Amino acid sequence: MRVPRRITACAVVGAMVAAGWSQAGAVNAATPNGPTASSQHRAVPKSTPDWLPKAKHLGSTASTSGVNFRVYLAPRGGIDAVKAAVASVSTPGSANYRNFVTPAAYHRTYDATAATVAAVRAWLTGEGLHVASVGPYNSYLQVTGTVAQAQAAFSTTIQRFQHDGATVQANTTPLVVPAALGASVLTVTGIDTTPAMKKAQATAAAPAPPAFANGRPCSAYYGQLTASVQADLKTPLPTFHGEALPYAVCGYTGPQFRAAYEGNSNLSGAGVTVGIVDAYASPTIAADADRYARTHGDGSYVAGQFKQTVPAKFTHPAECDPSGWYGEETLDVEAVHAMARNAKIHYYGAASCFDTDFTTTITKLVNDNDVQIVSNSYGEPDSELSTGQIAADQAVFLQAAMQGISFMFSSGDSGDELASTGIKQSDSSASDPYVTAVGGTSTGIGRDGRITLNTGWGTKKYSLSATGKSWPLVGFLYGAGGGYSNLFNRPDYQNGVVPASAPAGRAVPDVAMDGDPTTGMLIGITQTFPHSVHYGEYRIGGTSLSSPLFAGMTALLIQHAGSRLGFLNPTLYDQYKKGKGTFTDVKGTPKDPGNVRVDYANGLNATGGLLYSVRTFNQDSSLSTKNGWDDVTGIGSPNPKYLTSIG
Repeated sequence: MRVPRRITACAVVGAMVAAGWSQAGAVNAATPNGPTASSQHRAVPKSTPDWLPKAKHLGSTASTSGVNFRVYLAPRGGIDAVKAAVASVSTPGSANYRNFVTPAAYHRTYDATAATVAAVRAWLTGEGLHVASVGPYNSYLQVTGTVAQAQAAFSTTIQRFQHDGATVQANTTPLVVPAALGASVLTVTGIDTTPAMKKAQATAAAPAPPAFANGRPCSAYYGQLTASVQADLKTPLPTFHGEALPYAVCGYTGPQFRAAYEGNSNLSGAGVTVGIVDAYASPTIAADADRYARTHGDGSYVAGQFKQTVPAKFTHPAECDPSGWYGEETLDVEAVHAMARNAKIHYYGAASCFDTDFTTTITKLVNDNDVQIVSNSYGEPDSELSTGQIAADQAVFLQAAMQGISFMFSSGDSGDELASTGIKQSDSSASDPYVTAVGGTSTGIGRDGRITLNTGWGTKKYSLSATGKSWPLVGFLYGAGGGYSNLFNRPDYQNGVVPASAPAGRAVPDVAMDGDPTTGMLIGITQTFPHSVHYGEYRIGGTSLSSPLFAGMTALLIQHAGSRLGFLNPTLYDQYKKGKGTFTDVKGTPKDPGNVRVDYANGLNATGGLLYSVRTFNQDSSLSTKNGWDDVTGIGSPNPKYLTSIG
C-alpha cells in the first residue's frame, strides 16, 4: 500500500513550518556515503535511497543504459515560504486564518519562473541529457538520457541492486546539483527505478468484481444475534473466553452511520463537492451507487451529483489489477454519499497504481479546484516511498492547503507494518504532516442507531476447531495503521496532545471512524457470478471506509461553516486542547472481546459449507487504544458536535 526538520518561527507559523522539509539542512553538508557538497555544488536533500543498506549489490550499470527521471522545481521563494503561508491560513488565531487563494493566485506567487526553467534546462542539456517536457505550471522537467550522462550531471554513481523482489538501478551517493541551482531544485525522482505502487486500503474476504457474499447468519444491527448455536440451530458453538459472542453485522448502511455519528442533524452536505482519488474507474459505478442509495435509504443521485475525471488511457493493468480497484471506488463513493446525501462527488481515477500517476492525479484535482475536501484510500509503508516522491507529493498538499482543500488519507490496514515489512512504521501519505490521517475503529451500532461499542480496530482470528469444541488461534489478521513516522518530525500542532514520552516522529493517526471489516459497511457493486454478471452486495471495511466516512461528515461541517476549511489538523488539535468535545475518546476495553463471523466456504452460498471464526477487537499489533490520543484512533471519533464546530 501506499502509503523531517524543525525550525524556530513565530507562534503563528511555527506549528506548520516545523513539520516540513527544509532544503537548508542539505546545503554544504558532508555525507558519509558520498561527496562533500562544496561552494560550487549542493546536495539534493535525502536523495540517497533508504533501502541501500538492505539491498543485494549486483554490480555496475552499463553506462549506455537509459534513465528517465523528473527534476522537480522548488516554489519561487523556496518551499519554506509556502509552508509559512500555509501556517498563516491554517492556524486558528492567525490574521490570515482561512483566507485562501485561487489556483491562479497561487501560481502567480509560487510557480518557478521561465528563467528558472531555462537555467535548469541549460544545465541538464549541457550534460548531454534531453529535456523531454516541462510539467504543468513549471512544476518539473521530464528528462531522459544515459546512465553515464546522469552520473556526470549529479556527481554520483548509479549501480544495480536487488531488493523487495525487484532488480533496479539507483544512485549510491546523494545527487548533487550546481550551487547556483540549489535553491531551484526541490527534488529528483526516477534515478532510483524501484517500482513504487499504492495498494487500496479496503479489506474484504475476496476482491471485487469476482462475486462474493457474506455468510449467514449475520446481525442487522450490532448485538442482534448471539452466536450460541451454528446456522443449523442445533449444533452449539463454544464460548470464547467464557462468553457467547454476537454474530458479526451483515454490514451497516447509510441510515445507521448517520444516526450513529451525525445524530439528528439536518445538514446534508448541500453545496459541497467531495473529491475521491483512487486508481482506474469502475464502468458500473454510477448505476451501482444509485441502486445502492435507492435500496438503502441514502437518497437517489440527482443529475450532476456524481462526476468522474479519468485519463485518456489506463496503464499497468498486469501490475495493478484494475478490477480490484473497482471495489475501492465503490466503497468510497457509497460511504461519502451515505454521510452527505446532498453533497456532490467528483471522482478522479489515476492511470495506474504507480506513485507518479497518483501524483499526476492529485495535482490535477488541486488545480481544477472543484472540490473542497478529498478522501484518499490508498497508501504504502513509509519505507517503500522514495524521499523524492514524498517531497513532490507534499508540494501538492501545500498548494491544496493554500486553496482551502482539505486532504484526508486512510492510515493503513496492517497495524504497525512489522509483520508485513519487518519494520515498525507508519504509512504514506497518511504520515505527511500536511494531511489528516484517518484511523479505524471497531464500532457497534445498536438497534436505535446509537453507538454501543467503540474501540480500536485490531483483529486476531480464531477458527472453530475440527471438533467444534474450541477456538484455536490463527494469529494477527489486520488492524488500523498508525505509529510514528520515520520521515517527519512531530508537528507542533500535536504537542500537548501526543504524549511527550512517545517517539519523536509525526504521530499517526489524527482521527478515526469505523473501519473494522467485522463491523463494516454493506456496499453494492456489479460482480462476476458463476453464470452471469450482475449487482450484488457484501460487507467491507478497512481504513478505506474510515476516510470517506470522515470526508462525508466534514462535508456537513463545510456546509455549516459556509466556506472552505483547508488543512484541518491545526484546528482539530486546537479544539481538542480546548476541550470542545467534538471528538469522542475511543476506549481500549470493549464490552465484547470480538464477534463470531460466518463465511461461505465457496465465497457465494452455503452449498460448499460454512466456516466459523472469532474476530477480536482492539488487538492491533503493537499499537494500542488508550485514554486520550493514541496510535490507533488519534484524538477519537467525530460526534454530532463536530458538524457545527466551525462557524
